Amino acid sequence: MNTIYNPRKSDWNSILKRPTKTLIEIESIVKEVFDEVSIKGDIAIEKFTKQFDKATLKTMLVSETEIITAINGITEELKQAIALAKNNIEQFHAAQKTEKIKIETTEGVSCWQEKRAIQKVGLYIPGGTAPLFSTILMLAIPAKLAGCEEVILCTPPDSNGDINPAILYTAQLCGITKIVKVGGIQAIAGMTFGTESIPQVYKIFGPGNQYVTVAKQLATQYNVAIDMPAGPSELLVVADDTANSAFVASDLLSQAEHGADSQVILVSTSKEMISAVKKEVYNQLDKLPRKEIAELAIENSKLIYLENDIEALELINEYGPEHFIICVENEDYYINNIMNAGSVFVGNYTPESAGDYASGTNHTLPTNGFAKQYSGVNLDSFMKAMTFQKISPTGIKNIGRAIELMAEAEGLQAHKNAVSLRLQSLTETM
Repeated sequence: MNTIYNPRKSDWNSILKRPTKTLIEIESIVKEVFDEVSIKGDIAIEKFTKQFDKATLKTMLVSETEIITAINGITEELKQAIALAKNNIEQFHAAQKTEKIKIETTEGVSCWQEKRAIQKVGLYIPGGTAPLFSTILMLAIPAKLAGCEEVILCTPPDSNGDINPAILYTAQLCGITKIVKVGGIQAIAGMTFGTESIPQVYKIFGPGNQYVTVAKQLATQYNVAIDMPAGPSELLVVADDTANSAFVASDLLSQAEHGADSQVILVSTSKEMISAVKKEVYNQLDKLPRKEIAELAIENSKLIYLENDIEALELINEYGPEHFIICVENEDYYINNIMNAGSVFVGNYTPESAGDYASGTNHTLPTNGFAKQYSGVNLDSFMKAMTFQKISPTGIKNIGRAIELMAEAEGLQAHKNAVSLRLQSLTETM
C-alpha cells in the first residue's frame, strides 16, 4: 500500500484518482454490443453470452425446476441468515414511505403530490466469482414495497449455464418470477431494448464492473433511467489512535476482495495507526481465499496521513467515497460535516459488511466520486413523485391576472388566452 504523508492540496486529485479504465477503452465495446442486441435480440444475447461467459444456453429463462433445486440446495442456516437480513431491510425501507402532501396555496387553488411506482424495472445482479445474492434483497425488497408491477432480474450464468443457487433462492423469496440468465453489457442492452426473452424496462438497477457501468450510462440515451453510476467498489476509513487496527485492516480488505479495480483508502491523523494497519493488512491478506484479487486492489490503495481532522475531512469530501467508516474519538465532527459519501458507518463495531448484508441500509451506492451528487438506492428510487392541482372559479380569479401578466411578459399569448377565456366566462355568468 502506498503511504503518503501530508500531501499538498494541489496533489489531492492525482492521489485520489480511481484505478478505472478510460471511457474510450470501454465505450466502443459497449456500443457494439448495444447495436447488435437492438437489431438481433436474443440471437445477439446468445452470441455475447457464449463470447463473454463461455456459456451455451438452451433457454435464457430460469425454470421452476431450477428454482426448486436451488431451494433444496441451500442450508437452513443460510436461509435463516437471509431471512434476518430480509426482515431488517424491509423494516428500514418500509419506514421510508411518505404520505400524500396536500396544500391550498391560495384560496381555491389546491396542489398536492403523490408517489407512483415505476411500472417496469430491471435488476442486474453480478455473478462470477462473487455471486451477489445480497444485492437481490437490496433491490427487490424496495421494488416490491414501492409496488412496481413488473420486476425482472438478469444475472450471468456460469460456463455450464447455471445460476448460483443462493441467487435463485433469494430471488424467489423476494417474489421475483422472471429470472434471465444473462450478464454484463448484453443484459443491460437486453433490458434497454427488449428482446424475445427479456422485457424492456423503464429503469435499470444494480452494480457491476466498469463495462456494466458504461452500459447503464449508454442505456440512458434510449429513454431508460438508471439508479446511478455504480462501478467498482470502494471504501475510505478515517481512524485515529482510538481505532482498532485489526478491525480497520479487515474493513479495507473486505472491499479489496471485491475486484482488482476496487480501491480502499485509510486517512489518519496518527502515524502509529497507519503503521499498525499496514502491518495488519498484510498479515490478514495471507489468509484470504481471494488473496490474488485483493492484492491487486491493495496496489491501488492509499494510506494517507494528515495532521488534523479539518484537513482529513476536507480530503474525504473531495474524494466522495462509496463507503465511509468513522473510527475516531471525535466522531460527531465527521458525522455532522461529511457531505459526500454513499453510506456512513460509525464506530469500531460497525463494519462495512453490516451494510452489505444485514443491518437494513441499502448497499447499492454511487462510486467513482458520484456520491457528490447521487444518493444510494432507497424506496424513492423505485417511485416517481407526481404533482396534481385543482383550481376552483374563486382560485382562477385569485391567480389569473398574475398568470396573464407573466405569460404576456414572456411573449406567450396562447398561455395568456387560456386564462383570459376562463376569467371572461366567469364575468359573463355573474
